[in-house]
Formats: sequence, C-alpha cells, structure tokens
Amino acid sequence: MVKKYILNFLLLNSPIFLFLMIWELAGRIAQTPLLPSFSNVIIEFYHLLYSGIIIENLSHSFARVAIGYLLGGLLGIVVGILMGMNVMIEKSLKPLISLLLPIPTLGWLPLMMLWIGINEALPITLIFICAFFPVAYATLLGIKEIPYEYINTAKSLGASSWYILIRVMLPLAAPTIFTGLRLEAGMVWKTVLASEMFAIPTGIGSMMIQAESLIRVDIIMVSLMLLAFMSFSFEKSIYWLEHYVTKNWR
Repeated sequence: MVKKYILNFLLLNSPIFLFLMIWELAGRIAQTPLLPSFSNVIIEFYHLLYSGIIIENLSHSFARVAIGYLLGGLLGIVVGILMGMNVMIEKSLKPLISLLLPIPTLGWLPLMMLWIGINEALPITLIFICAFFPVAYATLLGIKEIPYEYINTAKSLGASSWYILIRVMLPLAAPTIFTGLRLEAGMVWKTVLASEMFAIPTGIGSMMIQAESLIRVDIIMVSLMLLAFMSFSFEKSIYWLEHYVTKNWR
C-alpha cells in the first residue's frame, strides 16, 4: 500500500522532478550568477529564512493581502447580494461594475499612487479592487441562478426574508461565490507583488526589486518560489473553506 502510494506520488509529480533536475544540471553547466542551480537557490532560501529576511517581508505581504482580500471579498458579497435581491440596486450598480470589472488591477496603480500616495494603503487598496469587482459579480450571478421556485416555496411556508437569505439563497449561491473568491486568490498575490515592486519598500516584491539591482538571481528565484507557494496555498485554503461551508451549511 505504501509502495503504491509512493509510486503514484512519483508518477504524478514526475514533470516537477524532471524540471528541477534540468534546472540543477543547467545551473551547474552554466556556472554563472545569472542562472544559479536549484541547490544554490535552496541554500540561499535557508540563509534568508535563518536571517529573518523572508519572515519579515512575507509577513508584510501577507498582511496586505489578508486585509485587502477580506475587505474586498466581504463587501463584494454584500453588494452582490443587494443587487441580486433588489432590481433597482442591480440596475444602478451592475452597469458600473460591468464597466470597471475588465480593467486590470494594475491599471489603477498610477491613479492610486496620485490619490493615496506611496504608503501601506496603496497595495491594500489595489488588492481590495482586485477582489471586490469579481466577487460582487460572481455573487450576483449566484443569486440570479437560484430557481425562483425554491424562494416561492420558502415564502409559502412563512419563511422570513432573512431566513430565505441565510438558509436558501446563500447556500445555493455559495459555489458560484466561492468560484469568484478562488479565482482572485492567486491574482491578489500578483497584485501585491507588483505594487511592492513599484512603490513599497517592504514585502516580497520589494525583496525582488532590490535583488535585481544587485544582480542576485538566486534571491529573485527564492521570491518567485515564495509567490508560487503562497498563491497555491491561498487558493487551496479557499477551496477547503468552500468544502467546509457547503458541507455544513445546508
């Protein structure tokens, strides 16, 4: 049983192992700081971790992502629910959200730098924008996709509007809402990375841009690995939360 599990693990992850082997071989053959081997990147990762540089910068990035994503996601859900339950609110807000939704988040960066300035509020605001519009739209779609017969049946049984929202509409709309949240889970990390590279002196993005000025490709690769890991972990966390909520809500 254990051997079968190990064999399956190796087979499923063979592309990753092959990529790492090629990377290690290329780095050893090239013998240049512009292409460090995988083992040298791991050694640098250990040094940065032991010195506290990774913890310090990653904690700054994570705090910005958590605050912006939480505020943007929650407000997006609230606005999406209001649009889904009230036709007048939908007619008022949906055109605006549909107009602003396609704008890339980083397209707001120059404007926000002028309005907000270069401070902690800048990346948080960009992450808020990144999360808010897609989640609001996904919530609206989730509410609209609910068969009206379910709502009518609940009303005929004397259910209050609040009960219908909590026990009927949100559980049925949850998969669509969580899809919006999950899609943006990776985007918010790209957003915080870019904003830190351009404007903020702390965080993973700042660590990358400082490494670039010193031609430290190994540190840049460590930063990219951290970004990939955090994006993957964030998305998986939303997936597990979705599984827990949808399983226990109904």
